Amino acid sequence: MNQLNFNHLYYFWQVCKTGSVVRAADVLCLAPQTVTGQIKSLEEQLGGVLFRRQGRGLVPTELGQLVFRYADRMFMLSQEMLDIVNYRKESHLLFDVGVADALSKQLVSKVLQAAVVAEEGIHLRCFESTHEMLLEQLSQHKLDMILSDCPIDSTQQEGLFSVKLGECPISFWCNTPLPTLPFPASLEERRLLIPGRRSMLGRKLLNWIHSQGLQVEILGEFDDAALMKAFGALNNAIFVAPTLYGDEIYRDDAIKEIGRLDAVMEEYHVIFAERMIQHPAVQRICHRDFSALFTPELQA
Repeated sequence: MNQLNFNHLYYFWQVCKTGSVVRAADVLCLAPQTVTGQIKSLEEQLGGVLFRRQGRGLVPTELGQLVFRYADRMFMLSQEMLDIVNYRKESHLLFDVGVADALSKQLVSKVLQAAVVAEEGIHLRCFESTHEMLLEQLSQHKLDMILSDCPIDSTQQEGLFSVKLGECPISFWCNTPLPTLPFPASLEERRLLIPGRRSMLGRKLLNWIHSQGLQVEILGEFDDAALMKAFGALNNAIFVAPTLYGDEIYRDDAIKEIGRLDAVMEEYHVIFAERMIQHPAVQRICHRDFSALFTPELQA
């Protein structure tokens, strides 16, 4: 076999990723006929058919799946190499972090502090989105790391790994005057604001409420803690925030803790992609002991 044509392989890889020649051609800024012709040349060189039709789209054949697995590793590795080269070109070391929008920003900021080293000149760029959207960006090497409320299953997401940094209990808060019933029955006295149910914490809370047989009225679901607090204050509602930093966040407000829930924990995980040369800030965070951030006794 002659030397493999990497342009042909790249066009094939794009068709696999997009599911059609037309969509791949749009990504490559080429005519669909050009992409089709290049893939035919690759098939001739490899001596087999790479795609078969399925509905209106294309799916790889058995040979195509084999070639795609190798091509995917090759082009992901080339993107990783460009990332490393671009880091070196900058006057500062770029560090792109995705933050799941459901997490407490107070705790996230303290975790990210571990990435900042004066002599390294870190240039930190944070992006907030859903867990699912951030995973997609991480897989495409658009992010160096994700902070999320749930781990990754490495058996389902090849090349991605996660490390649990810690967890903390949550509390329920509201404006004074406080409800008259003891907790958790007090949750039935006012409308409730919770994290979105697409977040791990939101789902855990709903399961706990149902397990307690509480008849609560959920006024809304919020991923942003500051917005939840503001909306809760305006509507005299009960809302949720991490126990550890609640007193610090609400110190100057007429907001009080009405109940603490140790049975439901807000988890913090760092998710990263496998790389030949891992970003030094990712290494620092993964190897740092964050137990002091999540231990109530050490917060006094």
